[in-house]
Amino acid sequence: MQIKNPKFEISAVSPKQYPNSGLPEIVLVGKSNVGKSSFINTMINRKSLARTSSEPGKTRQINFYNIDNNFYFVDLPGYGYSKMSKSEQVKVGSFIEQYLQIRNEIALIVFLIDIRHDPTENDRLMYDYIINKAGNHPCLIIANKADKLAPTKVAARVQELQNLLNPLKDITFLPFSSEKKNYSEEVWNEIEKYL
Repeated sequence: MQIKNPKFEISAVSPKQYPNSGLPEIVLVGKSNVGKSSFINTMINRKSLARTSSEPGKTRQINFYNIDNNFYFVDLPGYGYSKMSKSEQVKVGSFIEQYLQIRNEIALIVFLIDIRHDPTENDRLMYDYIINKAGNHPCLIIANKADKLAPTKVAARVQELQNLLNPLKDITFLPFSSEKKNYSEEVWNEIEKYL
């Protein structure tokens, strides 16, 4: 997909701040520092439209990136970040939940996990939440940081993660690497089915 003019549109913490253009939304969920912002930048071929940080827990609002007025990438705050105070975690958790439950524009949830690690307890909770409570939205699971493994081991590892998280095999799992950029096309092909 050729992206010409992506732009950051708004950060929101409540429904009245969400964009009202009616464009489809591709929503990114995953634990803090799993690479959601880097995923956006890689997919749209920009260095730093989505602000990345080596410090986890930086995103505390829902960030809407308008992609050529065709759709939004929506970056949700990461979960499982221990330095955030309990009250802040509850607050962030509740506006994420509200967004996932009431937002009709959600076309696809892209759930990022780290290819190097088995799903954490928090990953499993988020997976169950997406599957059972987040309004029946289709889901794509991205095994990120594939550059950290030998290329010959990537496919088997993705399969392993699917067996752990989705033994029914009814959700697509794909590898991804912001460093190598060599999996972007397969991911675009999958995303375009929902736009």
